[in-house]
Amino acid sequence: MRSLLPATVLLASLATPGYPADKKNDPNQIGNRDVGRGINFYSLEKEMALGRQLAQEVARQARLVEDPLITEYINRIGQNLVRNSDARVPFTFTVIEAEAANAFALPGGFVFVQTGLIKMADEEAELAGALAHEIAHVAARHMTRQATKSQIASLATIPLSVILGGWTGMAARQAAGVAIPTAFLSFSRHDEAEADFLGLQYLYAAGYDPTAPVSLFEKLESLEKKKPGTLAKVFSTHPPDGVRLEKVQQEIDRYLPTRPEYVVNTSAYNEVRARLFARQARREAEEKDGRPRLRTAPGAGDAAGSPESGDKSSPDDRPTIRRREWVE
Repeated sequence: MRSLLPATVLLASLATPGYPADKKNDPNQIGNRDVGRGINFYSLEKEMALGRQLAQEVARQARLVEDPLITEYINRIGQNLVRNSDARVPFTFTVIEAEAANAFALPGGFVFVQTGLIKMADEEAELAGALAHEIAHVAARHMTRQATKSQIASLATIPLSVILGGWTGMAARQAAGVAIPTAFLSFSRHDEAEADFLGLQYLYAAGYDPTAPVSLFEKLESLEKKKPGTLAKVFSTHPPDGVRLEKVQQEIDRYLPTRPEYVVNTSAYNEVRARLFARQARREAEEKDGRPRLRTAPGAGDAAGSPESGDKSSPDDRPTIRRREWVE
């Protein structure tokens, strides 16, 4: 019986020969460095209060997924990544019913995941890569630092006018039916590159395959080629192009010590995706015939392994492990 890697990984024992002195480049130093350093008019308390206010606005305007099996599982993935990050604030993860493959973060640790992203991410590691990227934006305090720069330059005033960005910028909010005033339409290329870099480290520290974001980028890039214009506004400042993918791969090779195994997928994640697809199928059927339906509470009579859940996995919920071969 092969041993499985724990989701939370202790990095202290890893050797890091040749690492630069900069702590930001060393995954052993996660949690022992200030990646959010810079001019910022917002204290952490003020940043959290601002994010809470914006999150309440999102909750009022968007259609939230209230299925506890889905929301609790996504939260569990997110919290595991947070424990392996530089974040200094508590996090809340909320799922939004929307077909766009998006996720976005608010100041102070409020992350929203759209169902379209869960459907596109075939493996848990891909979704975890997207969440790690958003956690990195919060850990680096990109939203309030950018708001501070805007105030200094007298280009805008903030209170509620803060970029809600992430992987998708304004397009995420439009797709989710959320209309919150924003002072910026996207993060800078530098912020996105930093979130890519930090997110890779958080993903790695949590035991996931760090190459998962590359495969997700490739899917998004392929979608843009099939349907031109789909992602143009979403990634206008920093598209998931070959240059970005190459840079991510170089950072993996340079800074992340290789391991023989990584967590790639779990049967629990397969169940969550199956539930989402089943929900969509039921909703489309109801809209088609227009007849009234009796609804049950989320999760009622829908245990794992039931026909409706679509879970045909083994009951022990073992994660899928990818063994990697390295050529000297």
